[in-house]
Amino acid sequence: MVRVSSRLPTTPPPATGPGTPGAAGDPVRAGLRIALQALAAVAAGYAVMAVTAGLGLWAAGAADLPGGFGAVLAAVVVMAAGGQVEITGSAGSLAGAQGELTAMPLTVTLLGALAAGAVFLRPLRHHAVVRVGDLAARAAAVTVLWLAALAGLAALARHDFRLSLGDTGTSEEPLADLFGELLDAANPTVGFRTLLGPTLGHGLLWILGVLLVALLVSRASPLPARLLRHQQAIRPAASAMLLLLLAYVAVGLVVAATRGHAAETLAVLLLGLPNVSWLALGVGIGGSWEGRVEGPFGLPMPQVLDAVLRDGDGTGLSTVDLSSLAAQDARAWWLLPVAAVLVLAAALLAAVRSPAGVPAWRHALHLGVGFGLTMLAITPLTLVEARFGLSVLGIGDLGGLGGEVVLRPDVWRTAGLALLWGLATGFLAGLLAPRLRHPGRLPTDAPGPRKGAPESQGPTAGAHGPGAPGI
Repeated sequence: MVRVSSRLPTTPPPATGPGTPGAAGDPVRAGLRIALQALAAVAAGYAVMAVTAGLGLWAAGAADLPGGFGAVLAAVVVMAAGGQVEITGSAGSLAGAQGELTAMPLTVTLLGALAAGAVFLRPLRHHAVVRVGDLAARAAAVTVLWLAALAGLAALARHDFRLSLGDTGTSEEPLADLFGELLDAANPTVGFRTLLGPTLGHGLLWILGVLLVALLVSRASPLPARLLRHQQAIRPAASAMLLLLLAYVAVGLVVAATRGHAAETLAVLLLGLPNVSWLALGVGIGGSWEGRVEGPFGLPMPQVLDAVLRDGDGTGLSTVDLSSLAAQDARAWWLLPVAAVLVLAAALLAAVRSPAGVPAWRHALHLGVGFGLTMLAITPLTLVEARFGLSVLGIGDLGGLGGEVVLRPDVWRTAGLALLWGLATGFLAGLLAPRLRHPGRLPTDAPGPRKGAPESQGPTAGAHGPGAPGI
């Protein structure tokens, strides 16, 4: 008697979902799903940026601006996404204004990047691998929508404010006293505009960088099959570097919370906390910045930085490093041991998350390259250049009517020192990791699938595949 088995066919059904062949059955539906998921990522990023910037501007007193709060909010979000804002001004034929503003409110940038990256990765979290075409389609959809929204914000980020200069002069500033009432009669204005071309160019680099970093640091997100072999060399160090940057922001938050001036401190926290925290990281490992502050403008916090920048002779730039900060406040020496502890902790985390059996020199190489590239990427973001000058009848830079703030990083020195720190702490972490690692981790040379065995793809790969969540 012939028995008929009631079992289902042993050949597994084709996997469905993003990045798998089954998703191609209905390309319109798959494309619509990708577009909606991209829209969610873009909306999340901009919503978080707008809320953070709005609260920061409110704490800074910008809510009292005459009719320009919305435009200022749009300008801050545009700058946080890499956009460029131009300062303009005029007073008829009597005077002209010259201005420049280059800065990124990195609190807004950081929170927006975290939100957009998390929502972008969310639909991929249940898959072991992802097809290159599907990943490219998702990235392209997010990029197009992001740039479209950025262009819309750039159109809103423009406004003019009327200046009242009659009371700017003092007995030591006779020119300002002389021309103040005359300028008020000419209705002088100062405003800002967004430069659309540079804004879209920088915004493109910004969003592509955010998506790339999100894929590199997420241990649960899939990679294309050809890149799976490299994830153990990249992701532990990359995720450790992100946690190092977030740890510095957390330390800065704790330090700032102990200060007075609640409104001013809250404004700094919501707009520029990473600007200060990541500068502290760079200075702590031996990096340096240079700059100067002139006029009534300055840096609100920390005041020791403002004091160093005003300490020059007025003809050149002051150097901001560990010694110059310690000369103003001896507590600045604490930046060195804090950097040593936190960088070593990040190195240990990367080493423990790496497969057992990786030699110490390879840990050193991974962390050295990772830390060097991290500082190479974030150090230029701390650049600050703000200038405003008012000229009357050809007389430029009247006393009390202009100012300048410059803070430029020494990028290559800071990145080079980060490379050395990463090599040293990575090697030490590689030596310590075997004592800290949970027992049972297999070494990298442990027996695995036979050479030539078929590679599992899609969600059917299970949690034991090379790209499984949590690796």
